[in-house]
Amino acid sequence: MKAIEIQITECPRDAMQGIKEWIPTEYKVRYLNALLDCGFDVLDFGSFVSPKAIPQMQDSATVLAQLTDSKTKLLAIIANSRGAFDAAQHERIALLGYPFSISETFQLRNTNSTLEQALFQLDEIAAICSTNNKQLRIYLSMGFGNPYGDAWSAEIVAQWIDKLQQRFEIAEFALSDTIGCATPELAQALFSNLTEQYKETRFAAHLHVVRGREEALIEASVEGGCRHFDTAIGGYGGCPMAKDELTGNLATEALILGSSSVIYKHHVDLQAFEAARSLSTSIFNK
Repeated sequence: MKAIEIQITECPRDAMQGIKEWIPTEYKVRYLNALLDCGFDVLDFGSFVSPKAIPQMQDSATVLAQLTDSKTKLLAIIANSRGAFDAAQHERIALLGYPFSISETFQLRNTNSTLEQALFQLDEIAAICSTNNKQLRIYLSMGFGNPYGDAWSAEIVAQWIDKLQQRFEIAEFALSDTIGCATPELAQALFSNLTEQYKETRFAAHLHVVRGREEALIEASVEGGCRHFDTAIGGYGGCPMAKDELTGNLATEALILGSSSVIYKHHVDLQAFEAARSLSTSIFNK
């Protein structure tokens, strides 16, 4: 059995954002602080977007003010330059994540902008990141295909990475399977191609996964060279802007507890993780 070192971004924001019933701020704070005790590399804690678009995240700034100190880096999702400016005022936030879709249909659904408009937004967002010492993380939404009939291929994925790299200073690309259509064969091929072609670029896997397919997708992504994964305890969440039926996130436990043939070395304190996992039921299993 081989051991491979990985990094993990835990994504409670992605897990909570599609829940229509309001989650009290104090519940969010308690849960996020429990996750900060776990030692994840990054915590995707909230977003600075329109409350009309994602009502559940409208208290992200209030939540942030009550989070305990931790070595875990904090990441906030933004959808435009206004959100980037608001998020950048908070010293605790290290990374700003922007969803850039390979599918123009989804870009319109998700950020109400065309791809060309999104590029202009990124000009402003990148400048805000540079001025405020924040790192920019690009989520390549619909990175494994889309349900809208928009053109997709591995070549198109690479072309957009090349174009974005040349135009902006990007800390990391998160190849995002927004609707859960990735296969192990596709994941391995995509990551193999990208990590070989862009040796100095960091790539992560943001996988929305149908239960029972996690292990094969993780192993295929690792085989392709991916070493950073986005996860959510219990596999909760999904993207409410993509389609009505949510496909949940990659479950954290599916990754950190290893597989039949691989041990994944990580920084997560398993005792603290089990405590956070138990606490998650107060939010997700009402």
